[in-house]
Amino acid sequence: MPPTTEARDRRTVLIVILSTLLVLAVVTAGSVMLLYRHLDGRLAAGAAIKHSIKKSHQPRAALNLLLLGVDTRACQGCGIDTEKGADGSDTTILLHVAADRRSAYGISIPRDALVDRPACTSTSGKRTAAATESIWNAAFTVGGAACTAQQLEKLTGIYVDHYLTINFAGFMKMVDAVHGVDVCIPEAINDDAHHIHFDAGQQELTGRKALDYVRERYSTANSDIGRMKRQQAFLASLINKVFSAGTLTKPTRLYGFADALTGSITTDPDIASLGELVKLARQLRHADLQHVQFVTVPNVAYARDSPHWGRVRILPSAKRLWKQVAADRPLGRGFSGDAISAAAPPNASRAPGGTGTPSSSPSSSPSDSPSSSPTSTPTRSAADAAANGLCA
Repeated sequence: MPPTTEARDRRTVLIVILSTLLVLAVVTAGSVMLLYRHLDGRLAAGAAIKHSIKKSHQPRAALNLLLLGVDTRACQGCGIDTEKGADGSDTTILLHVAADRRSAYGISIPRDALVDRPACTSTSGKRTAAATESIWNAAFTVGGAACTAQQLEKLTGIYVDHYLTINFAGFMKMVDAVHGVDVCIPEAINDDAHHIHFDAGQQELTGRKALDYVRERYSTANSDIGRMKRQQAFLASLINKVFSAGTLTKPTRLYGFADALTGSITTDPDIASLGELVKLARQLRHADLQHVQFVTVPNVAYARDSPHWGRVRILPSAKRLWKQVAADRPLGRGFSGDAISAAAPPNASRAPGGTGTPSSSPSSSPSDSPSSSPTSTPTRSAADAAANGLCA
């Protein structure tokens, strides 16, 4: 059977992985040199990663990309409120791309997780000493994305190939470029303190409303963990939208998406050019949405009587997850039961090439607790979805 028009279209685009949180920018193969130079000139390079892990020298090795969403207000269009921001990484996703380049999964790490941070040097040259029981997103504050990558290598034993960061303005423009992203909100959100309000139900979000949705963490009992689940669902819906015929067949949307991202991201020096991103994208052109998933690292909040209350502990079972990544293996049943799929995310009302039926709702993160077992009952899964601000 000959390939469909949409299948042919997918082969003719260059899928560029960008952040926040995963994120795919698309540039048509026939882009004129003027547009190419414009996009290339908008990319910014950060500091190089000082690796503590050796990279595999196999002919075609897996790729591990660190994707960071940063809360800085010191950029054009990023002054979304009166706050100054902590210049931290509110969103962290380790994106593992398989060696065959046909599948990928993103692992979210809580910003409030306590970890050991290695000594780092910031982009300004300032040296920061190592620290124990440091909050995860402080690494970005003291040493930028390169320091966060070093922290990730120390925690996981996984080589980080590259990093990409995206700011608030880039995220909003990215969503607007594809004319909005579907979300489904089970209950109305009224966060008066932060002026964030949403009606319940299926809706399409653009610009500032989309940013409010992925940043809101006071509307559910799960706080930051619930926010990570909603971010995963939003990114899955965004990828779904980028691959839809409504985006792939409209060059202006594709260019607008790429333009928004290249003007709002910072990468490590090795991929800080459009040529390098395109080279990376060509490796990913056969990726299947059915095999693009998101999960959260196993974790638990510290108890109220703990001196670390308000922070998160990464559970010992995370070691099994890191081993899956290091060995370039699929998530496995122990983790994939809670995964959110880009082919049919909870937020999507339709899926390219499919029925558009939402996937089963994600339950809580895999952990050492029996209550978060991937074999949870449908009733419990629906309850977990609601607790995380997602529709079942």
